[in-house]
Amino acid sequence: MSNLAKLQVAFKNVYVRIGAGLLLATVIGLAIYKNDVPQDPSPVVYSQNISEITGLAAQKGRLDYLMVAKPLSEAPRYIYKFKDAPQLHVVKVPSTSHLSLEREVLLKNAIPYSIAKDDYLASRKAVLLDEGQNAATEQALAFLKKHALDIAIILLLIYVLKFGIPGMGVSASVIAPDKLKGSMDDLIGMDDIKQEVLHLEDMIRNRAEYKSHNIDKPFNVMLTGPAGTGKTKLVGYLAKRLDVPLIQASGSALESGYVGGGSKALNALYRKACKQGSCIIFLDEAQTLFTPRGRGEKKWEDDTANTLLGLLDGVKSDKGAGVIWVVASNFDDASTEMDEAMLRRFSVKINFRLPNKSERSELLRTFLKRKKEGLVDWSKLDLDQVAEMTANLSPALLETVVERASMISIQEKLIIDTDLMFRAFERATLGLTDRATTAEKHKQRERVALHELGHFFMQIDPYLRAGMTLDEVKEKSHLLKISTESVSKLGALGYVLQSGDDVSLRTLEELERDVIQLYGGVAAEELFYGARGISVGSQNDIEKATKMLNLMVNRLSMYSRSKIDYSQLKQEGSDNPTIRQVEEKSDELYSYTLGAIRDYKAVIESLKDTLLDQYVLSKDAVFALLEERRELLMAHLTGPRNAGLHLCTEGEAA
Repeated sequence: MSNLAKLQVAFKNVYVRIGAGLLLATVIGLAIYKNDVPQDPSPVVYSQNISEITGLAAQKGRLDYLMVAKPLSEAPRYIYKFKDAPQLHVVKVPSTSHLSLEREVLLKNAIPYSIAKDDYLASRKAVLLDEGQNAATEQALAFLKKHALDIAIILLLIYVLKFGIPGMGVSASVIAPDKLKGSMDDLIGMDDIKQEVLHLEDMIRNRAEYKSHNIDKPFNVMLTGPAGTGKTKLVGYLAKRLDVPLIQASGSALESGYVGGGSKALNALYRKACKQGSCIIFLDEAQTLFTPRGRGEKKWEDDTANTLLGLLDGVKSDKGAGVIWVVASNFDDASTEMDEAMLRRFSVKINFRLPNKSERSELLRTFLKRKKEGLVDWSKLDLDQVAEMTANLSPALLETVVERASMISIQEKLIIDTDLMFRAFERATLGLTDRATTAEKHKQRERVALHELGHFFMQIDPYLRAGMTLDEVKEKSHLLKISTESVSKLGALGYVLQSGDDVSLRTLEELERDVIQLYGGVAAEELFYGARGISVGSQNDIEKATKMLNLMVNRLSMYSRSKIDYSQLKQEGSDNPTIRQVEEKSDELYSYTLGAIRDYKAVIESLKDTLLDQYVLSKDAVFALLEERRELLMAHLTGPRNAGLHLCTEGEAA
């Protein structure tokens, strides 16, 4: 490769271009300012008439000084000044005439002269210029000095528009398949998702067969689902199985902030992929690219999306035929409105989900097995119980829980068991808890204890009224612990920690019970302190209950025979019938809660002191205390309760 070709390749690197530009600017700056010496303001008279030098012999008395500048050059200059005149005279003579003038005029007539030194010439640059050049040169230099910063800014803007700014485009590196770690077996469970990936692999490997079915478009892939479910890992596994390089970039990096920046970055990414031949381009966190175009104020975002549409079609050239686009988003078209044109570009859509209970158990087992022998007490570790308490957690969060358990194990010199995993889960999800914040606030702690016990009893209320034994109620209850410790992350002085539920399809009856459980805390405060004694600690509960009632009444019209989404209809003013219905259902459910919790007043009063004394009661401790107070508990639940509410069951909503 020639030196010129090497130079061209080097200048493709943005940092080389920036370095060269800075070097050039430095050189120009030094050239402008290095010789910025104050100039002699004396006017200069130019001439090429040799007779002026010969005439100096007669005017030797008037002569102030005589100098010869550049005597060895092709055109030496004689510089002289008279004592009675301010101007400098510059006579430019040929080099052939200089020697004879020096010998026949200067030496013969004893005219004193000297060779002009550099410092003299530096302060009188005009003497080395020809007539007419002086003004133009000085004006040009003055203009450059005055507007040097403006010129530099303009050049920088031109460069940014042409090449972009490093760090504002997509920062993507090519990862060779042998550098990718892990395999498809590392995805615990997720059999449905792994099967989809195997189908995708078959499509890519056997394109000729799919072409026989007239399927000849690029296999663009969309991965959607909650964060931490393994979308990024799966793309790496796929690239490794196909033995192709992986180019990974962040979709958020396309939001460059200047017009055309995202489009330019995408094209650069595509060119890099085309050089690899067959490869996978993985755009992570790319949900902003799927929003409907034409609705945002930033029009360059639409330009970025339009560029991606063209690249996904593969219409620019045949050289990108081996490029596979994989785009990941935390949202899907079922929960978020997406651009239809963008969705059509993806022939393969894989929707990730959160692991179920058995998958969570297996994931936890896999993470714990990676630890050295003796660090986990398997005989005291109930993974099914841990999997139950970690409902709705992603694989990434489950790994965080295991890591937190290891940290506690190291710091407290303990072996990992069920109790330690429970503490790790609490720390990973809730954060730090603090007793000191509430230790001296006895009245507030008492209110918090009553509030949290109200939530608990309204959670188990349906099971107790159904006649279940305490053991059966304990089996049904999702309670993990009741605490009067403060949680800075939640801004709460206490909490009821419960395990989640894998079931996402909830019925009207279950939703009503959820609202009643939320109202349990504020109802307990009203029961013990009166209607005017309710505190602001119920704010979060009321907000959640309002959202659920809005969903039940407005979005799903569960209490109406007309199954429509009222939230899409424009209904303004206080006479909005759906608002009145929300208020009516809220009043009905809260009245039921207040009436129901009166039956537990004596038991709550009895448990309150124990909770205040111990700060925290686990599920086992709570039900052990209820067992001791069985008679007190059941005494108030015998016979019909006149709460005045009949919970709707399936088919009864009118």
